[in-house]
Amino acid sequence: MSAPTSDASATRDLARADVELRLPSSGAYASVLRTTTAALAARLDFTIDDIEDLRIAVGEAGALVLPAADPDADITARFHLGDRTMTIEVSTEAIDDPEPDLESFAWQVLDTLADDASVDSGGGTFRVRFTMTSQLAGEAPAQSAGAEL
Repeated sequence: MSAPTSDASATRDLARADVELRLPSSGAYASVLRTTTAALAARLDFTIDDIEDLRIAVGEAGALVLPAADPDADITARFHLGDRTMTIEVSTEAIDDPEPDLESFAWQVLDTLADDASVDSGGGTFRVRFTMTSQLAGEAPAQSAGAEL
């Protein structure tokens, strides 16, 4: 039940997260998750538009994970930071292993915004993982107007 992942994201999965955030499984903490994500993206020089897309994407990841959480379970967000790229994993304990809803609005928005996204449920964990890259990544330095002549 997961979208394909790249070899690069699979490698990051094995590495320890650069930042980990643990929150109670309550919608009241969604703003903490979005704000933390935005602050980390700003440190990576993401554009304002990229930061807003990340805030939306992590909010939708939370919207997918929150209903799957067991009572009294925490929501854990792991942030893997790269060169103008960020992979975020939002997960919770889910003993019932609920089926991911790939037709939901939250998944459709997340899948559209992210470069790579996956969701899986099994082994008592419900997990959403996605990667986003800044629009500036890979761009050549700006040339002066005179250089175009």
